[in-house]
Amino acid sequence: MMQFKIGLTGGIGSGKSTVTRFLESYGIVVIDADKISRMSTASGGEAIAAIRVAFGESMLDDSGALDRDKMRALVFKQADARQRLEAIVHPIVQTQMRILAEQATSPYVVYDIPLLIESVTRYRPQFKRICVVDCDEETQISRVQSRSQLAVDEIRRIIASQASRELRLEYADDVISNGAGVDLAELQRQVHKMHEFWLELSAKD
Repeated sequence: MMQFKIGLTGGIGSGKSTVTRFLESYGIVVIDADKISRMSTASGGEAIAAIRVAFGESMLDDSGALDRDKMRALVFKQADARQRLEAIVHPIVQTQMRILAEQATSPYVVYDIPLLIESVTRYRPQFKRICVVDCDEETQISRVQSRSQLAVDEIRRIIASQASRELRLEYADDVISNGAGVDLAELQRQVHKMHEFWLELSAKD
């Protein structure tokens, strides 16, 4: 039987992590692309040797890991820097996601991919559903400020570098609303309802 795969995405500060924690509490396997990416660019990670060749030693920190702040700054300055980094990291992430999916035994599998819409032509064929965690920009900014030292202008630049809210919603099969006025109980209610819906779809598939 084909595995029922769902792509989950949302902008920075949208609350995807909270949504995935709820899904995991229901016994659903969540494959976190960003976590795999971070492991591959940590000290001794699978992507480090290629990053050193492509970007130079200066792009690594004292521990030998990718310096994410320097890379973020470079991406804003050099248009092709993101593509060059993704060309190194993406195949590693894809391989690891495939391995984790093969080990999964839950009724459906959720792939948490922050930049899913930015690479939608690559990902769309893999997923039965694309779910967007939707959020207004001011709430995004407020959440990111509460957990990081980033300035508002820098947060706005990150948001602007990602797919627009409108584009995400255009590709969404399912939407979980987590903007202003949505509390944790309401978010959990939405996630549980979506979980029941996906269970129903996966049973029919």
